[in-house]
Amino acid sequence: MADHAQWSDTPWVTVGVYVVLLVILVLLTVDHSLPEYGGLFLMALLVVYLARMLSLNYSIRAGEVHASRLFGSRRAPVNEVRKVEPRSLRDLSPVSFIGGWGWRSRMWSPQIGSFDNLSSFHKGLMIYAGDVPFFISPKDPDAFLAALQEATGERLVPD
Repeated sequence: MADHAQWSDTPWVTVGVYVVLLVILVLLTVDHSLPEYGGLFLMALLVVYLARMLSLNYSIRAGEVHASRLFGSRRAPVNEVRKVEPRSLRDLSPVSFIGGWGWRSRMWSPQIGSFDNLSSFHKGLMIYAGDVPFFISPKDPDAFLAALQEATGERLVPD
């Protein structure tokens, strides 16, 4: 089985909002409307979260499914993957918007219970492996699912 890797789907509108917010913070800091250290802190925070979102990638290698990003990742042995469901975070409501920003990005859904969110987009795959499932948003979810099914040798999507 060949390794498979994909980047996360990039939400360009969100990237644009981050850039606009950074420009506003720069202008407010230069204008002294914001204290210098406060402005620099907020700019650094936005840059870290933007870099974290843009660094999100997924792979299947060495018998494991990896979801990696700056400051946090999740791994699961391929042989522990029980099922995979194409899902949307919007359908799992009520989920916490802030939960996606945390270190583990632990979220909660009344349908699933606790799960880890390693996504940048609302459409993706819920992978049930280990004690807590995790949600990912690869650029091509169908290709990632096919590679995962090839790695496990099983049909992972329930009928």
